[in-house]
Amino acid sequence: MSEQDKIQLFEDQPIRTAWDEEQEEWFFSVVDVVGVLTEQTTQRGASTYWAVLKNRLKKEGADQLLTNCKQLKLRSPRDGKRYPTDVATTEQILRIIQSIPSPRAEPLKAWLAQVGRERIEETIDPELTIERALATYLKKGYTREWINQRLQAIQVRKELTDEWDARGVKKGVEYAILTDEISRAWSGMSTRQYKNLKGLTKENLRDNMTTLELVLNMLAEATTTEISRQRGPETFAENMAVAREGGEVAGIARKAAEERTGVPIITSKNAAQLNTVVSGMIEAVIADPSSDETEDDK
Repeated sequence: MSEQDKIQLFEDQPIRTAWDEEQEEWFFSVVDVVGVLTEQTTQRGASTYWAVLKNRLKKEGADQLLTNCKQLKLRSPRDGKRYPTDVATTEQILRIIQSIPSPRAEPLKAWLAQVGRERIEETIDPELTIERALATYLKKGYTREWINQRLQAIQVRKELTDEWDARGVKKGVEYAILTDEISRAWSGMSTRQYKNLKGLTKENLRDNMTTLELVLNMLAEATTTEISRQRGPETFAENMAVAREGGEVAGIARKAAEERTGVPIITSKNAAQLNTVVSGMIEAVIADPSSDETEDDK
């Protein structure tokens, strides 16, 4: 496991975390979370509370939750040395929080209830998923033009994964390997390298692409889907070859576009930086009294 220690603050209280680059998952110190929610004044008090809570969870039949919790060597706030510490993923932490009678946990419990309700609604009416995605992207400051491309990219990706499923490709590791093959062929980087370029960790890479990056990624995945349908690959090696060819088509398009425009298509800018640029341009136009827009145009 490749972890990077980091201190996260919850209401100004430190919580030790570790980022697993391979799993793309944050792990949180359970003792720290318990200490914050139960307002323990010492690390020993938090550790004692967690020990009691573990016994109660076992009696409640949550053995699988406790078994899946890991131990990582995190730096102690007392002496700065690393000691084995119980850690849990976001999902596991939220489950643990549900067993802690703390007013500070109520906002998270309400959020869990909301997410559960929305998931049920979306199962009944899948169109709600698209509507909520549109609303979320708008709140984050994306333009409608970008959002339209992003929603189309989701459909293209779904068609590709459906094709992989039909060809016997396994979800998880094999999906990731093929996705990396496509990414390398058109961008010259694996998904992780691409994320690192943009300074991302858990964030979705596609949510941090420009319109041109999205279009080329869609071209790569759509071409891979079509080649797969025509050839019907039967082995994972054959699927790898198809993924590489699909990505190469977009790679050729990228190089042609860069030759014509004179600028690189792939950028290190992420969504926050790109949206700041767009917002600045809009504000500049509004503030410019020499704008071509007339009163009638408004």
